[in-house]
Amino acid sequence: MLICRNLSNFASKRNYIRPNEKMKANRILFITQEITPFVPESTIANIGRNLPQAIQESGREVRIFTPKWGFINIRRHQLHEVIRLSGMNLIIDETDHPLIIRVASLQQASRIQVYFIDNDDYFQDRMMTRDEKGEEYPDNDERTIFFARGVLETVKKQCWSPDVIHCHGWITALVPLYIKSSYSEEPWFRDSKIVFSLYDKEFNFEQPLPEGYLQKILHKDMSIDLLDNVGVPTTYEELAKLAIRYSDGIIENGDDIPSSLLEYARSLGKPILSKQAPEDYKLACNEFYETVAK
Repeated sequence: MLICRNLSNFASKRNYIRPNEKMKANRILFITQEITPFVPESTIANIGRNLPQAIQESGREVRIFTPKWGFINIRRHQLHEVIRLSGMNLIIDETDHPLIIRVASLQQASRIQVYFIDNDDYFQDRMMTRDEKGEEYPDNDERTIFFARGVLETVKKQCWSPDVIHCHGWITALVPLYIKSSYSEEPWFRDSKIVFSLYDKEFNFEQPLPEGYLQKILHKDMSIDLLDNVGVPTTYEELAKLAIRYSDGIIENGDDIPSSLLEYARSLGKPILSKQAPEDYKLACNEFYETVAK
């Protein structure tokens, strides 16, 4: 928790990257599983809130996407549906699922808007990984698909081209795969680089995803060969390895990350940003974005 609490202090410190310096990673898309104040504080939620602001104040343009979890109060947090972005249907396992886009502003964060991916089946009246009884949702597999594709389709509609896409949490794990496959020729993502953050086990699901998940993932002309290294049943570690495989850089954001994931990233030669001291975190991420954007 220390790393995220201290991030809020970055706004009052000097910028580490001056606006007149030439940056390759000018536009950063943050896709996060959790973000305060819309959900309770946690390591991932606080990073989701404070890192984008710190990065923006270093001279970059940022946007944030997150799921509209059922306990997020629309009235209290002043969420508004964006009609021009809503209305699309995403087909998952031969079933249409309407995509609803909501938006809210982060107070005390100039010009930072948070976009919420919503759907009656997957998010309305639903919590995160587990329900009120602590049981994991049986359609967590489809929620990963809907969320990842919902974000990318919405960014396309916005005609916004991110230089770096920074993903946080298990529900974002399909974004790297889609960017490098079915969305690779989209002009908005053709040059985008992907950073995937790994978090402690408490933020991940425990039960393997349902049988048939890999077939559901396929989109457009994707080949099943893209998933040939994914074990069945698909556990969190298998899903995380898939994200690592198609990412351009990995960030270590915890003390309880399975060693097998870091070893896998090293075996692929992926750049890894190890866990940072709180006072160094913003600068390290800024520099890491430039590394992967080269």
